[in-house]
Amino acid sequence: DIDMRIKQSEATIRAMTKANANVKLLKTIPGIGEFFARLIDAEIDDISRFRQPKKLAAYAGLVPSTYSSGGKTFHGKIIKQGNKWLRWAFVEAVTPAIASDPQLRAQYEHLKIKGINKARVAIARKLLTIAFQILRDQRAYEPRGAATMEGASTISRLS
Repeated sequence: DIDMRIKQSEATIRAMTKANANVKLLKTIPGIGEFFARLIDAEIDDISRFRQPKKLAAYAGLVPSTYSSGGKTFHGKIIKQGNKWLRWAFVEAVTPAIASDPQLRAQYEHLKIKGINKARVAIARKLLTIAFQILRDQRAYEPRGAATMEGASTISRLS
């Protein structure tokens, strides 16, 4: 009985989000699947509420805490305030994202020197920035330089 109710609920949610253009766009981001796309869309709501990606990052709690005293500023761990579901979704999306996107993987490996958690949060913030731009521009995600990288690799093989 419970399994049947769960399947009915999932079918209802799928039907409600099937026509949602934002969910379709968010699913084009590496690491963001059906569930995370729905969650992110629901938690962000209207992207025009945020003027820039920094504001969305602060809303999600993916910004460092700051302490200023005597003209010096120190940055600490990420803040505890913010939308915990949005923060969780983007941090969890890092693992599949770096597994599927070579550019994100390279950035992650470079940042991992500073610490694994710092690298995960940095990539999560990058994914959030990508989501902001996708929702603002209403365009699907395209890896940066995919065409130029292919062209460069064919040129290097020819020479």
